[in-house]
Amino acid sequence: MEDTGFRRGSALLRRHQEDRTRPAAFSLLGREWELLDDVFSPTYTPITELLSSWLPYPQDGSFLEVGSGAGVTAVTAALSGCRAVTALDISPAAVENTRRNVVRHGVADRVRVLHSDLFSVLGPEDRFDVIFWNSNFAEAPAEFVNETDLHHAFFDPGYEAHRRYVAEAPARLAPGGRLFLGFCSIGNAPLLRALCEQAGLTVELVRSERRSPDPDTTLDFQLLELHHR
Repeated sequence: MEDTGFRRGSALLRRHQEDRTRPAAFSLLGREWELLDDVFSPTYTPITELLSSWLPYPQDGSFLEVGSGAGVTAVTAALSGCRAVTALDISPAAVENTRRNVVRHGVADRVRVLHSDLFSVLGPEDRFDVIFWNSNFAEAPAEFVNETDLHHAFFDPGYEAHRRYVAEAPARLAPGGRLFLGFCSIGNAPLLRALCEQAGLTVELVRSERRSPDPDTTLDFQLLELHHR
């Protein structure tokens, strides 16, 4: 699926870059959200809405989102009963976008937003009841370079970020914690499963829904849970 995923990711990236009608705000899940330039837009694909609706937010627990983008999932987690939410993103623009929407929805007392390459900024004591990443599942060739922050929202050259996520995330779980990944049918599922096996994890499909983001494309959007073997 590398070629299909890369082509689909490239087309969606171009839409982000070239769409002159891209709004500065959008409606999703019954709320209004600010959207900054150079941040992944949940208006072009239903994946953010679906995953944010499907996740089992830990009531009065801690929730970590990797790749927070505009902040929809992190804010939804706080409004859904999480006591403490941490939102991470490698993109400074996404960090600022998440912060703005955290303030907009009155959850700054429960959500911290940090600039981080996966888990790099976290302290050794940081543990979470639920960890989630809506991953950049479009597999790019290993030699491909993500030239901008926005590229990171779409492409994972050689699936190195996925390799790091499945290797490092389990150590960030609190006792009894749960690990989730947002994925899609254009991602490289066999490679993901191989990486999980190397990390001592199994993959469970929690929920999936088939959608057509445009007339020429039908995709399966998936919420996966990764379990210790």
